[in-house]
Amino acid sequence: MKEASAPEAVLDIRDLSLEFPTYRGSIQALSGVSLNACAGEIVGVVGESGCGKSVTMMAATRLLAKGSAKITGGSVRLLGRDSLAMSERELASVRGRLVSTIFQEPMNALNPTVRIGKQMVEVIRRHKPMSRASAERRAVALLADMLITEPEHIMRAYPFELSGGMRQRVLIAMAFSCDPKLIIADEPTTALDVTVQALILGLIKSHAARAGAAVVFISHDMAVVSQLCDRLYVMYAGRVVETGPTQAVLRSPAHPYTRALIRCLPGSSPAKQPLQQIPGLLPNLLAPPPGCLFRERCNEANERCLSVPLQSSIGSERKVACWRRLEEAGAA
Repeated sequence: MKEASAPEAVLDIRDLSLEFPTYRGSIQALSGVSLNACAGEIVGVVGESGCGKSVTMMAATRLLAKGSAKITGGSVRLLGRDSLAMSERELASVRGRLVSTIFQEPMNALNPTVRIGKQMVEVIRRHKPMSRASAERRAVALLADMLITEPEHIMRAYPFELSGGMRQRVLIAMAFSCDPKLIIADEPTTALDVTVQALILGLIKSHAARAGAAVVFISHDMAVVSQLCDRLYVMYAGRVVETGPTQAVLRSPAHPYTRALIRCLPGSSPAKQPLQQIPGLLPNLLAPPPGCLFRERCNEANERCLSVPLQSSIGSERKVACWRRLEEAGAA
């Protein structure tokens, strides 16, 4: 019998490098980033603010302002197509219909001067051949799926009349409205209370499973990704430093940066003791220091860390970019 072939990645980023030109020089925002997501799985991308999580996804979908960034290497494939080579017209047919984004800030992601129903209907009719009445019925059904009571009333409301959690549910409904194959969720639970956060995570997970869509979930919160994601990519200063199945990474983090992120979780500190923090700051990406970019904040660094560690396997489905771990695994 033939072995079942591995599912084709809905999103496949390989060795992506990107810089932002400035009057002081070029900021090396991404350096050799590789990640993928297959149909039906939820992939987490975690790291501090400024590590390149959102930039990676915006570069993949070509949402960065034209002329603001320069891709210096690598490739991106969306549903088997080279997204970096697509024309604007081709991209317009992909965004919203095949690839949807749930943006980070629900307070700003909706047009405050346009009613919710009109915004949803416009999205649906742009990508699906529907009459206005049919699109309105679909919008109402989607809002009801998001556990919104009185969806017809919400259709007539303006965004500023809704709470942050309600607006976030509207954004999720819009993201799923055209049955996309890939959902990019950019910190969709930021600034939401814990109860609403749990609801939002559950809605994303259940609807993605029902649609068989791939989800890339961007977050800085390790506790959140532990509840949701199948696999995890840990980013630091524009590079992927560790990847693997979520629970394996959280149980036995390999990279010192991953360990530091987990130590910063509120439940990791003794009662009435200050929360732990990672000392120091992200490196200056205008002039990055040589070697491992986490070296100056790492208590395990040695002379070998003055050279760049390449991401290598340390076991089944796990990779890390750390000389210490690679030596322990016999991979260095």
